Amino acid sequence: MRMARTNNSMKTIVYAVSMTLTVAGLVLSASAQQPAPAERAAMLKATMAASQLVLRQYEWIETTVISLKGEEKSRKQERCYYGADGGVQKVELSSSPEPEKKRGLRGRIAEKKKEELTDYMKSAVALVKTYVPPGPSKIQAVKDAGNVSIEMLDPGKRARLNFRSYEKAGDNLGVEVDLASNRPLGVKVSTSLDDAADVVTLDVRMGQLDDGTSYPSEVTLNAKAKELTVKVQNSGYRKTN
Repeated sequence: MRMARTNNSMKTIVYAVSMTLTVAGLVLSASAQQPAPAERAAMLKATMAASQLVLRQYEWIETTVISLKGEEKSRKQERCYYGADGGVQKVELSSSPEPEKKRGLRGRIAEKKKEELTDYMKSAVALVKTYVPPGPSKIQAVKDAGNVSIEMLDPGKRARLNFRSYEKAGDNLGVEVDLASNRPLGVKVSTSLDDAADVVTLDVRMGQLDDGTSYPSEVTLNAKAKELTVKVQNSGYRKTN
């Protein structure tokens, strides 16, 4: 019964995506103008909602690499899948070993610095999850607030939808889309972590499964103030059923 409900929901969303693309295509053809930001935002929302629903049928391997000043500090691999509650569940497969602790005063100072950096790293990784993948409900909220603009990258082929104040006031989430299919090609984010001066950027490469579903294949976070880089790669997608 649960699978039947999931299939019905997926068919509904896929139908909605198809209808959205058809209507938008007719509007654009009739007006012979570039697509309006609100129309493209609505189409992107439908596309992302459909992809996220389909991804619930998959499991994949997530590899997270954290580097400081160009030196790799940690690496972790986890098997990811969606649980019954709709959240992503993770099972650790491997991780880099903990470095040997130093003794004495230097050891305590080093340990304190490590704890501070670890907290910062956790905040950085959590920040990634608030932007990737872009949430349909947040896309709708930014659209309703009138904070969407469109930037043509390759007229008739590629454009970037900019969502201002997507997660935080003053941030920007830019989604590059294929104008023919409305498939997301990449995401660029400019935001901050602890305060406005702690600038963080995200660069996301989107991949596509054999069934056309979009997913974030590689996410790179750069926190220049801390000279910290977090790279998350998603691979090995396979259906769980």
